[in-house]
Amino acid sequence: MSNRHLSRTMVMQCLFEWDFQGRDSSRIDEVVAYIKEEFAPNFDDDGYVLRQTHAVIDSVDKIDETLVTFAPEWPIDEMTNTDRNILRLGVYELKFDEKIPAKVAINEAIELGKAFGGEASGKFVNGVLGAVFRDMIAKGAEKQIDKEEEKEKSNEE
Repeated sequence: MSNRHLSRTMVMQCLFEWDFQGRDSSRIDEVVAYIKEEFAPNFDDDGYVLRQTHAVIDSVDKIDETLVTFAPEWPIDEMTNTDRNILRLGVYELKFDEKIPAKVAINEAIELGKAFGGEASGKFVNGVLGAVFRDMIAKGAEKQIDKEEEKEKSNEE
């Protein structure tokens, strides 16, 4: 498992715990410390898990509005806790984190869905995030899908 994938896995676990415990943000630093100690005690993520967890929680209202729009047949409170929080992380990385290419955000969320969700979670996550991404493209707000492709284009010019 790559370092960033491990970090995302821990972020998803932190969000799951936060959501499961009634969305009490006052204890989120404790939850992050516990998850990191429990699952990767000597792993140096350079603060990524804490930053991403806080960023998703701070943006959860906007993220949930996006989920309501792009998963209208699955109300937020009817999604499984796992799928809901994988999607929250995926939407955050897709729409709000400029450092993460869209392709990476979508693929990582799908992998988390396959690993931790139910039988159809990977497809569900793919469908929702794919729809969000298509909407971003239609509105001209798409992020760079692959930084290497952009780099190659500039080198060709």
